[in-house]
Amino acid sequence: MDFDFTDEQQSLRDAVRRWVDKGFAFERRHALARAGGWTRALYAELAAIGLTGLVVPARHGGLGLGAVEAMVVCEELGRGLVNAPYVHGALVAPALLAAAPAALQAAWLPRMAGAEALVVLAHQERGARYALYHGGTEAVARAGGHVLTGSKSIVPAGDEADAYIVPARLAAGAAEAAPVGLFLVDKAAAGLTLRGYPTQDGARAAELTLRETPAALVAAAGRELLERALDIGIAGVCAEAVGLMDRLVELTVEYMNTRRQFGVTLASFQALRHRVADIKMQLELARSMSYFASLVLGASADKRRHAVSQAKVQLGQSMRFVGQQCVQLHGGIGITDEYLGSHYFKRLTMLELAFGDTMHHLGAVSRGLRASAGVFA
Repeated sequence: MDFDFTDEQQSLRDAVRRWVDKGFAFERRHALARAGGWTRALYAELAAIGLTGLVVPARHGGLGLGAVEAMVVCEELGRGLVNAPYVHGALVAPALLAAAPAALQAAWLPRMAGAEALVVLAHQERGARYALYHGGTEAVARAGGHVLTGSKSIVPAGDEADAYIVPARLAAGAAEAAPVGLFLVDKAAAGLTLRGYPTQDGARAAELTLRETPAALVAAAGRELLERALDIGIAGVCAEAVGLMDRLVELTVEYMNTRRQFGVTLASFQALRHRVADIKMQLELARSMSYFASLVLGASADKRRHAVSQAKVQLGQSMRFVGQQCVQLHGGIGITDEYLGSHYFKRLTMLELAFGDTMHHLGAVSRGLRASAGVFA
């Protein structure tokens, strides 16, 4: 399989890296995080180089590019520790709205492509532990549309978004078996309340409460669409994590080549060099599985879901190992707020939990192996 990037993809990578190097130094990122993680203005800057419309179809003002280009962008944003809600607003939400009625697409996708509107998925609920269909949010048909009642937790950039895509049950009964619809809820809709807060990685999230809140139907059969969008999100955070780890390893090697102990640099100690080799191995395992996750997004649903969970398991293991080892090799400075490396570690910690943690996806991988495990398979 050819893993070389095309000239256009390499140019895209270079453009994102130039923007990061020119306009997003650590001092700016640190100031945003300390001010509460408000990044809406930063998200708008990404529109200036076309990133917010990367996967939006050209007929709606986007670039209409694919999964590999999205992976390239996410890697570079990870390297730069850009704490804008890019995966959620520019990759997951457009994938969901692609199935919406034409009028809804025309109303929102052009604005999303230009970062005039930020739409995020609000799907997590308390007690669900990453289960997609365990939630209690319900949709009731009313004249001219639907109203939603329920609550969603840890909505990314929730108090900065303009609208939310909300999964809700369309019928009473067991949540796992009930039909699930996807709905677009405007932030200004009646009955919607928000409680925003900063997250430990310098971004923001919110708790979302709906009380007979008017909503526009995106898709009545929302299960398969939701699962595919979440897989796109997982591939995006996997690529971001690779960029984060890549840069954190560079920082660690630079530190070891300059920090002196007993009259010599840390890099001269063989035991520490072996630890760096182990770190590099985990990084390359993560990189290959990130590629795998992006390349498999066009496969059948069962194959895609299983493969993406495999990727998230490996990325989760790699993020934990690389983050912890790099912090330990730095010593005490590695966890101070003033040092760049500690912020990479915090972001890796958050990404390990995004779209299902390692244990959740390990369970999904195990269930997927039941049909092929054993001597008589």
